[in-house]
Order: sequence, then C-alpha cells, then structure tokens
Amino acid sequence: MGKIKITIEDLFNISSAVIYNPDAFEPVSNVEIDSRRVKKGSLFIAVKGEKYDGHDFILDALKKGANSVIVDSRKLKKFSFLEIPVVAVNNTTRAYGELAKIWRSKISAKVISITGSNGKTTVKEMIASLLSEKYNVVKTEANNNNHIGVPLTILGTNKKCEALILEQGTNHFNEIEYSANISRPDYALITNIGDSHLEFLKNREGVYKEKSALLDITEMHGGTVFLNMDDPIIRKHSKNYWNKITYGFNNSVNVKGKILDYTNDGRTKIKISYKGKKIETTLPVYGESNAKNLLAASAVALKLGLTGKEILNGTKNIKPVHGRLEVKKFKDAVVIDDTYNSSPASIESAVDLIKKIKTYKRKIVVLGDMFELGRRSEKLHKDLAKLFSPEKNLLVLTTGNMMKHLNKELRKKKVKSIHFHIREALSLYLQYEEIENSIILVKGSRGMKMEEFVNALEKRFE
Repeated sequence: MGKIKITIEDLFNISSAVIYNPDAFEPVSNVEIDSRRVKKGSLFIAVKGEKYDGHDFILDALKKGANSVIVDSRKLKKFSFLEIPVVAVNNTTRAYGELAKIWRSKISAKVISITGSNGKTTVKEMIASLLSEKYNVVKTEANNNNHIGVPLTILGTNKKCEALILEQGTNHFNEIEYSANISRPDYALITNIGDSHLEFLKNREGVYKEKSALLDITEMHGGTVFLNMDDPIIRKHSKNYWNKITYGFNNSVNVKGKILDYTNDGRTKIKISYKGKKIETTLPVYGESNAKNLLAASAVALKLGLTGKEILNGTKNIKPVHGRLEVKKFKDAVVIDDTYNSSPASIESAVDLIKKIKTYKRKIVVLGDMFELGRRSEKLHKDLAKLFSPEKNLLVLTTGNMMKHLNKELRKKKVKSIHFHIREALSLYLQYEEIENSIILVKGSRGMKMEEFVNALEKRFE
C-alpha cells in the first residue's frame, strides 16, 4: 500500500504560497513542525508557538534530513541562502492547517470528531477502544485538540488508517469552526454543554454556539451527527439537524441507555438498546458520567457496524484516562484522582461517585478552584454547596481564592469543612492527619496542580 504524499501541486494550493526552487521539490510523506521529529525527506513547517519559533530550528531540521521548508514570508531573507524548496506564506500556522486539510482529502478513513464541555477525552478513548475491535484506528494523543493539535493528528495518519478519532477543543469563539473545516468529519458528537470556558464564551448558549459548528460543518459535507438528548441545550437545538442519531437515558431516542445497578465498589451496570439489539455490561471504569460516555461511544460504534459482541469486547479493554475519575485502591484508603480539570458538572459527577462507593463510610473531598468561569465564578463556586449535606462521615477540604466561597457556604449548612489558604498546609494535613479508612476525592482545574496532593496521598498509603 503506497504512502500518502504532499506534491508540488498541493503546495501551490496553499493560499499566499510563493515557492522558491520548485523544480527541486520531491513529494513528501512526512510533514513536521517539531525539528526533533524530522526524518530524512520531511517537509518542515516553521510554526511560531507560545514558547518557541520554528524559524529558530530550521537548520536543525535540515541537519535531520528535511528537504523542504515552509517559512513566514517576512523572514524569507534570513533563509535566502537555502538551495532546497522554500515555500513563503503569510501565516505558517494557517499553512499547516491547509496542508492538513489537503492530507485529509487523501485518506479514506472515516473521521469521527468529538467536542463537549466534559468527557470528550474519555469518549474519544472509549470510541477508540470499541472501534479497534473492527478497524485500524488512529486517535488524538495527549491534549492535541486545538488549531495545532488537530492538524498534527491528521498528518499522523497513513493509508492503513480506517477510523480517525479526533478530539476538538475550544475556549474562544471560532476555534471549532477553524479545526472542523480542516478535519471535515464524517461523524460528529458533542458530549454535553456545561459551564466551561465562560470567561470567553459567556454562557451555555455561547458554549453551544461555538461547539455546534462541529455539527454544522459535518452535516454540510453529508456527515452524521450524534445528539445527546439528555442535554437540555442540545435537545432544544436538535430540530436543526436532519442526518442525526439520537441517544440518551431519557426521552425517545435511537440508542437508549438504562442504568441497571451499581457494584459495591461503585461501577455502573448498564443496558444499551438499539434497533432490537440489547447489550448489557458492567463498566471497568467508575462514575455514572462514564456510563453516559459509554452510551455516546456505543452509539458511534453501532452506526459504524460493530456487533454487540465487538462492543462488549471493546468495553472490557477500556482503561481509565489519567486524572479523570481514576480510582486508586490502597490497603487503608481509596483515592479518586480527578485532577485533570474541573467544572461544576464534573464536580457533581465526582461527588456522586463517592456516594456510590461502599468500600469505606468516611468520605473526604479535596477541592481546588475551577478556572475560566468569568463573572459567574464566585456564584458557581458557592452553588457547589448544594452537593453536600451535614453528615458525620463527610469532610470537605478546600484551597484557592474561589473555593473559600464554597467553604463559607458549607459552614452555613453545618457541613464539616476546612479551607487552606496555604497549599503546604493542606499537603501536611493529608500527610499527617488521621484520614485512614476513607474514600478521598481530589479535584480542581488544571492550573491548581491538584495532582500534587494525589502524589502526597499515594506516598502516604503505599
């Protein structure tokens, strides 16, 4: 099977491109923006990022074997000595996206794109696990879900790829539209609409407006959209789509989920029904939110022709995503690492999980600030108090400028709570206070570095 190649005609199709030494260009099957990953015969694109400027690494890329480069036209003079093909463009980041769009047109894989306020990484991993039972799968790795990461993932495919699963993130308007026009998905899914990135997207309708561009562009190109009808905002806008598959635990839907029961350690037993098929399984990962994520992933898998047996086998292979409701069992405690990020909805899901785990009666909740909530931040932190009621075996530990507002609300409700103005004090508390025989949840937004407290707990209980 031949390789996918970028040709000289493709380079001429990049907007604003001026090509120097075009006769020396040889088709390339490897496009890189990281000079460390360059191999012989690569095309290197000098993209300027937040920390580094690719133009500073062009000579490194050439030493590694790059045989052509794309540069910003304003820096062309600096590289006039090069005798290899040099493509000058107005914006190297946009040129990178345009090349990824060209590459996308050359692959035969089905492209599945996922966005949403919560759960998109987990749904992406679940879809990959299920589809791997039938297809050769490539998926977004790490957190490569933005205007650089989406092209990076697309350009990492080859002709063997049968299913490409993309996570597409955003925190500003028009980012999804940009990346979706590059990926042109055959299938698209929004996990849910929550209070995420409100600093820039203002409110939930703003979040939907931004994320729904993925659905609009998918349908525009004849693709299928998957609609979570349990989400009130997605349900409200569902009539805007005609080529759709609906799913949910409530309402009249194409793919129906039902929670049957919970195991003693808090895992969910679920039944999925679709066109007369019934699939029953116990999730290997924790949290009712993951039952919702599995339902979304199964809806995609069923549409792509997987059998019930293949879905069951794929479900068994699902692993927890690091820092997302990751349950760690020790002799004297259960620690739930949910430190990757935070939002009101994801805190609600995590607190719901610890209530279902019966291993220990005592529950300790460690919470750091939620970020990017804009003007509503203080209120949304206060509103978390509704998740807790005074209980003998419950203790809430908070840290951060915003979580102090939750602490005040909890004290009003007589919920046992301690606020730590100094991080080191919280760390010492977790290391030396009597917290054995407890279920301990640790959660906060990325910038709060709550994983440091998980590390302290691991050292204590190991």
